[in-house]
Amino acid sequence: MTLKKRTFILLLIMSLALFMGLKIKLDSITREKIAGSSIIYIPSGKYLKFATFGYHSLLADLIYIWSIQYYSNYFIKDRFKYLDHIFSIISELDHRYLDPYELGAIIAVYEARDFDAAFKILDRGLEKNPTQWIFPFEAGHYAQMVLKDFKLAHYYYKKTMEIEGAPPIARRLFANAAFKLTDYQTAWEHWLEIYQTTDDERIKKIASNHLYQVKAAMDIEKIQEAIKKFNQKYGRNPTELAQLVRARFLDSIPKDLDDQDYIYNPQTGDVRAPSIPWKR
Repeated sequence: MTLKKRTFILLLIMSLALFMGLKIKLDSITREKIAGSSIIYIPSGKYLKFATFGYHSLLADLIYIWSIQYYSNYFIKDRFKYLDHIFSIISELDHRYLDPYELGAIIAVYEARDFDAAFKILDRGLEKNPTQWIFPFEAGHYAQMVLKDFKLAHYYYKKTMEIEGAPPIARRLFANAAFKLTDYQTAWEHWLEIYQTTDDERIKKIASNHLYQVKAAMDIEKIQEAIKKFNQKYGRNPTELAQLVRARFLDSIPKDLDDQDYIYNPQTGDVRAPSIPWKR
């Protein structure tokens, strides 16, 4: 064994002994007295990187495995306090280690319910690995499906689409988020492009249904605005939509994507599409 290896092993043993001694000391203190006492002995990743003598990836693995056990311990009430800190350490030690970013975000969303931490972890993953579309994609998923924040989902799906190799579904999710934000023009343009470029008949049908939905939303919005103006002028709703044309509030009454008339209720002024998009 070379002198360099013996020196490294000796330093490693000394470091481990030091950390273990501190761990034992901290574990003797009641957690209720010192919140987060289980992890305050872990320093910043950039300092740990220098202390590993080139074995930083191995230490990243060890901390990652430890973190899985730590965040699975429901007896530690304050275990989420340093969640971002722990996963930032792993990132500093090995920024190309992708799994911790994803797991950290999962823990933040479903266990800690800390969405800011989740997005911070995923943003860090993208910053350090700009070719990995999975990070903004997962952020978009959490924003859309869990938070119902379609503006944030729209932002992340757009970032996903800009990365080479991103799956086609990112564009569909982006178009759907645009629709939820009532950005009908953007939604229409993207669904139309999907419809015109796909060779998959299933995807083409999905795009067609969304195009129907988007057109119906735009048409109904236009018709109801005309009904509102009619009511303001005459003090009542039109008895039929054709009156909107005769009163010059519309040039013509739009039809749905299947060239069918919209259904109008003169008592309430409500307008709806004649078909459910997913049952066409």
